[in-house]
Amino acid sequence: MSAAATRVGDIAIQRWTPLAIGFAVLFALFAVLLACGPLVLSAQYQDRMTTLFIYVLLAAMWNALAGYGGLVSIGQQAFFGLGAYMLVRLSAAGVEMYLAIALAALVVGLLSIPMGQLMLKLNGGEFAIGMWVLAELLHLVVTLDPLVQGETGTSLLGVDAFAPAVRRADTYWMALALMSVLLLALFFLLRSRVGASLQAVRDDETAAASIGVNVLRSKHVLFAVSALGCAAGGALWLATSISFQPASFFSPQWTALMLFMTIVGGLGTFEGPVIGAVVFFAAETWFGSSGVAYLIGLGLLAIGFALVFPRGIWGALEARMTTRLIPIGYQVRLPKALRRGSASR
Repeated sequence: MSAAATRVGDIAIQRWTPLAIGFAVLFALFAVLLACGPLVLSAQYQDRMTTLFIYVLLAAMWNALAGYGGLVSIGQQAFFGLGAYMLVRLSAAGVEMYLAIALAALVVGLLSIPMGQLMLKLNGGEFAIGMWVLAELLHLVVTLDPLVQGETGTSLLGVDAFAPAVRRADTYWMALALMSVLLLALFFLLRSRVGASLQAVRDDETAAASIGVNVLRSKHVLFAVSALGCAAGGALWLATSISFQPASFFSPQWTALMLFMTIVGGLGTFEGPVIGAVVFFAAETWFGSSGVAYLIGLGLLAIGFALVFPRGIWGALEARMTTRLIPIGYQVRLPKALRRGSASR
């Protein structure tokens, strides 16, 4: 079906509404504006914006897995940590750092395929716990590498080739580029036949299989994409922090943050994780130095959103809207007479 509306009598079925097209143009212009960041932002703000890009990427990847695929994982730190570890290994082998970031994400994406063969045989709570166990196993395996020096960790090699200002700007651009490319890839994936089958699997796996959906193949695709995105986030985080300690990168806190951002923004919506990442980023920026009080505040914030906005911020807004800003599925547009009649009732 084309981007233009398809008419069935007086009813139009479409994806791209004028509002969605306008929003897409504004989003593209905003991305261009963000690309100019290192030219005008101070070093501190460049670092903070890089952090925000990583948060958006991580939230979007967890939401893709759980919100669109119904695969709730509490072990996505496995791929976050593995991405950072692969960057350490590739840099030690002499690969230029920014090329190594992209390669680390791709390698982890490929490694996730055989992992998925095992993990996707599990369902529901078994899958969630299984992913956590996988993360712990990978954590232990990484600490056995002499290069990592156990839990002591190691420093990222190759950073000395860049002046601090150049490295900061290049990492900013790399984070922005990977976030944008992976969000676009996820957008087109969800709009494809695979995306439609994934949502059918999420809603009712048995019913989806009964109409010919290849359930396992659809899950494998999403599992690999999510793993690749989380690995990119881990590699980018290491590029900003330079020091690699396995316990930090394989910590369950990363999945907890992904879950928090997604629940606050809106599980199962494309825009929600972005909003949730911005909310978390703002809370961290303003209250992150408060120590334990900050963590308590985050917990209360999550509970509050769960009670007041069970569908998240964007989920609540979307329920009141007659159109979508980012059209993943199709929309039915009624004739004006019918819309007026519905509004009057």
